[in-house]
Amino acid sequence: MPTFMLDHNDATYQIRSFKPGAIQINDRIFTHSLIITPRSLIEQWSPQTITELSAQTLSPILALKPDIVLIGTGSTLIFPAVEIYGEFINAHIGVEIMDTAAACRTYNALSSENRNVVAALIVK
Repeated sequence: MPTFMLDHNDATYQIRSFKPGAIQINDRIFTHSLIITPRSLIEQWSPQTITELSAQTLSPILALKPDIVLIGTGSTLIFPAVEIYGEFINAHIGVEIMDTAAACRTYNALSSENRNVVAALIVK
């Protein structure tokens, strides 16, 4: 009979749930866009839609120097302008664009592997 082992996640900040308009991180619920890493949380991230992404709004993400960035675009997958990709390519950072629910799941998986991941999540 196979045995199962409980995954252990040492991340300080873990995503507990997401639904359009609300994300639960640890015991708090947020209704606005944010940036999360396993060790830090930037609670106020200005873009409320994917079209509001710019070099300026990406600067707090780039400052964290992650290996990979997950951008959650809200309840629907919408690809950003090509210039957004260039910011990450020039910084040698991998980037994945997905709807926010998928970004939350991927963040939890990568953070449980102790990866240097940043999730920039549009909650609406």
